[in-house]
This record gives sequence, structure tokens and C-alpha cells, in this order.
Amino acid sequence: MAKTGFPSEMDAFDQRIIEALLEDGRMSITDLSKRVGLSKTPCQVRLKRLLDEGFITGFRATLNPQKLGLDHIAFAEVKLSDTREKALTDFNTAVRKIREVEECHMIAGSFDYLLKVRTADIRRYRLVLGERISSLPHVSNTSTYVVMQSVKDNGL
Repeated sequence: MAKTGFPSEMDAFDQRIIEALLEDGRMSITDLSKRVGLSKTPCQVRLKRLLDEGFITGFRATLNPQKLGLDHIAFAEVKLSDTREKALTDFNTAVRKIREVEECHMIAGSFDYLLKVRTADIRRYRLVLGERISSLPHVSNTSTYVVMQSVKDNGL
């Protein structure tokens, strides 16, 4: 993460803590404190503050989709028939329940949402699209782009 991407209230130690945890979220507090140049207690206090203030929202395992048989990725553009606030809320609530939808973003453009969908293969994707995504509230049409190769996919 670029140094310029941090809020002004974060000093260099806070930034180094976040950068270190991005590389290894399971790092012990002892290793983290050595890595950022603080003793253990001040490092723990800073980490707790970063958690309490919502800069760090949690820790999770990074899974290998290929080993889990989930290496098919498709992006679906979704256009809604209604974009009033209630329709958007209905769609947002329902799409969160579809496990295969890894990401969902509201878009400013010729369609309303962009979904990243991860499945085992194209047949499973077709079922998810036809039975689940197309049945979401207010969906009028969809368009799919199948990923041939992921060049960079590591999130934040």
C-alpha cells in the first residue's frame, strides 16, 4: 500500500503495522513489534487502537481457490428495472445471501452492479446466474465476462 494512501492521522508506526499485517496477518505481536520498530506493549496498544477505530476490521484466512475446486471466475454486469432506494436495498440484501458472489459493487455507468462470481466451472456458474442472480429483486438483465487468467487478485 502506498504511503500516500494512509489518512493523515496515522503516523509511520501505524502505517508500518498495517503494511506488515497485510503481508502476514498471523504475525505474532512479538514479531510485529520487531518489524515496526516498537517494543511489545506500545505495539499492542497501537494494534488495539487500529482495531477499535475500524482501520483494521478483522483477520481471515486466504484460501487457495484451485485446491478448493473454485477456480472459475466470472464478472456479471447487472441492470435493474428499478433504481429507487427500496429496490436498491432489496437487491443489496438479497445478493449478500448468494455464497458464490464474492464481490458486489454498485457502478455508475450503463449498468447498475458488477458482481464477481466464483464457482467450480461454467456449468455451475450458469446455474447460479440463471437460478439465483437473475432471480434477485428488480434484475432486468445481465451480461457475463468469463475470466481466462487472473493476473493480480490479492485484494487489500
